[in-house]
Amino acid sequence: MCVICILFNMRPILIILFFSAVFVSTKSFGQKWLPGHFTDNKGNVEAGLIRIGGTGKGPVKNEGFIEFKQDEKSSPFKLSAGELRSFVIERDSFVVAHAPGNETWARNDFDFVRVVVDEDLKLYAAGGVKTGNGHGSAVTVAPGVSTGIGTGGYGGAAVGAGVDVPIGIGGGGGVYERLVYYYGDNTADMKRLNDKNFEDIMTDIMGDYPEVVDKIKAKVYVLENIDRLIVYFNQVKEAESGKTKAKS
Repeated sequence: MCVICILFNMRPILIILFFSAVFVSTKSFGQKWLPGHFTDNKGNVEAGLIRIGGTGKGPVKNEGFIEFKQDEKSSPFKLSAGELRSFVIERDSFVVAHAPGNETWARNDFDFVRVVVDEDLKLYAAGGVKTGNGHGSAVTVAPGVSTGIGTGGYGGAAVGAGVDVPIGIGGGGGVYERLVYYYGDNTADMKRLNDKNFEDIMTDIMGDYPEVVDKIKAKVYVLENIDRLIVYFNQVKEAESGKTKAKS
């Protein structure tokens, strides 16, 4: 039976409970403590448990933050983006960046971006523009929360650049954010990836793998399904790496 049919047959109180459960699930997804490590702006590295998308205000206005604790029994503390160079959760890496040009990411001008492809020309992902009819400022999409890019890491399910990611339910309508991709040699010169520059930029980034480039040029992969391209690229890269190791 379809979900809509089930909802029509549910009593009002059950419908309320259903959507409440969905909201709690969505809200709590980005609040897991996971093993990782961070590098502060002095180059010091510390390993422990990291949580992103935590509750409350950050230490510094207009800056993203993470929460950290050394182990399950330790008291957590918050680290502002300005105190960090980067952090890693499972297989996902995040670096600190300013919003490029005149763009603003959600509430923060200084936040974290996910390193999606780490080649000479890099591909980054960040929570993007607000859509829908939610009121007030756009809510922050914590890096990796419901915006996985097929790495098998923290983000979970893969979501493409054109897919709305639900952040909240209720309160005057749904608030959504799109995952936005940027490219650059580093975060200081990031530019936004779009439909017009997609083929040239992705060919440049993935140019060491001709079979991947062929599919980009044949438009098998476009911005709307970039998550699938990233998965394919990683598979090809891993296979080529295996061949090289076998020969050596």
